[in-house]
Amino acid sequence: MHRHHAGNLDQADALLFGRVTYEMMEEAWRPPLTELGLIDEYEFVVQPRLAGHGPTLFAGLSKHVDLKLVSRLEFGSGAVAMRYEPRS
Repeated sequence: MHRHHAGNLDQADALLFGRVTYEMMEEAWRPPLTELGLIDEYEFVVQPRLAGHGPTLFAGLSKHVDLKLVSRLEFGSGAVAMRYEPRS
């Protein structure tokens, strides 16, 4: 998984790290950038654990954003990285 994330760093124009930074910025960037079509790729890494609580990633969007799966990578830990692009 480390190599996978290092590759993402090499290709990214912008990344958001850390819970505190994320929580401070989430309302400012997520809905506006998504709704303006300024995010050209999403990657979700799903860990094999049920938490039973937590934030909804894209709460506040005024409309649905349809995505198409462009790649999927499974890790030995059971985690799965799925990369999506918005449907045109």
